[in-house]
Amino acid sequence: MSSTPGSRLHFLGATGTVTGSRYLLESGETRVLVDCGLFQGYKELRERNREEFPVDPRTIDAVVLSHAHLDHSGYLPALVRDGFAGNIVTTEGTAELCSLLLPDSAHLLEEEAERAVRKGYSKHAHPLPLYNADDAELALSRFRTVGFDSRVEVAPGVNVTFVPAGHILGASQLHIELGGKTVHFTGDLGRVDDPLMLPPREFVGADVLVTESTYGDRSHPNHDPMAELQPVLSRVLGRGGVVVIPAFAVGRSQALLLHISRLMQNGSIPTVPVYLNSPMAVNATHMYEAHREEHRVDGDEFVQMYNIAHLVRTVEESKQLNERHGPMIIIAASGMMTGGRILHHVVAFGQDEKNAILLSGYQAGGTRGAFLAAGERSLRIFGADVPIRAEVIALQSMSGHADADQLIEWMRHAPTPPSRTYVTHGEPAASDRLRLRIETELHWNVRVPHPGEAVSL
Repeated sequence: MSSTPGSRLHFLGATGTVTGSRYLLESGETRVLVDCGLFQGYKELRERNREEFPVDPRTIDAVVLSHAHLDHSGYLPALVRDGFAGNIVTTEGTAELCSLLLPDSAHLLEEEAERAVRKGYSKHAHPLPLYNADDAELALSRFRTVGFDSRVEVAPGVNVTFVPAGHILGASQLHIELGGKTVHFTGDLGRVDDPLMLPPREFVGADVLVTESTYGDRSHPNHDPMAELQPVLSRVLGRGGVVVIPAFAVGRSQALLLHISRLMQNGSIPTVPVYLNSPMAVNATHMYEAHREEHRVDGDEFVQMYNIAHLVRTVEESKQLNERHGPMIIIAASGMMTGGRILHHVVAFGQDEKNAILLSGYQAGGTRGAFLAAGERSLRIFGADVPIRAEVIALQSMSGHADADQLIEWMRHAPTPPSRTYVTHGEPAASDRLRLRIETELHWNVRVPHPGEAVSL
């Protein structure tokens, strides 16, 4: 088969950065957007969310979504508000999680704009949210779900198969056929040794591969996350401290509950109050329980890990937590401390050296979590500089992403090399390091695309 004239791939996001995942596929007159994420982290990146979308949303026929995390899904409400009228096609698990994440994102954006007006710390006279709750609900009405391994025509001449990726509930690799070519997107590829999620499906090969590179320049430590958590929790709880854990509501919160439950059950750490201060994480945990076929935890242990946590649902309950004393553990969103209830806990507990802030996942450049991980001891929160005297620990073993070695091993399973491989979704050093490894170890035709670049298929 020959490629249809005009079959092209546009890199609209996640190039030169680990956020803002957006790719546009064109085949003839058909346009399909792959992922529609928010840019996060550095202000220069966040400002891209306010820019006009690179193509008219009204001209896009469909969106296919790899998974629910906001750096892949979080711009959808703005896209729909600005004229996109097609279907958003994804798995059932991803759609369910987006029903939590997108309204919550809208709420946080509205809350941030309102607080900026009230406190007067915005540079804009009339700060407005990027989108609102009505936009999020309208976007959710466009979702259409398909099963894993089902080949579905999402737009004329464009067929997509959703392939299990591990990582989080519903996460998919996207195997796309258009114009006589196949393009395979890794999405966010999970780990083969993830304690919660099943491993990603092996790579079946494609004409073009678009791979993530979040951990493209490093390998995960070869030890059990429980072995890393145990001494930290024992030390801080033993001195009566509060352990504050910023955690993604989807994926990371569930893994933390699993590990903490196991450590308490076997007596490795003290039995202390554990607070899951995220209604979204609570609801997401129910969704994980309903989709047991996607993860490793059996029903009894799932109930056990769920029962160790006091579930904090209301704002008033969240505020009351800040009046309590240790020892206790608080798990709250957001995972990179970009917003949400975690910020109030950091203000309340981060100024006491008896306490600890435990960073449990990847911290994108420019986020408060990245600043803490790099050694900063003052954070700008709600327009004020907050000194951080608490112990800061960055866990190295809890990432939900495949590392560089696992990505290379996953690629080795391809029956034939792709004609081209593009390395995206990573900081520049990580993407370039993975590019070099693919070139030297696999001898594939590979490069890192430029932001906004379009290539012919």
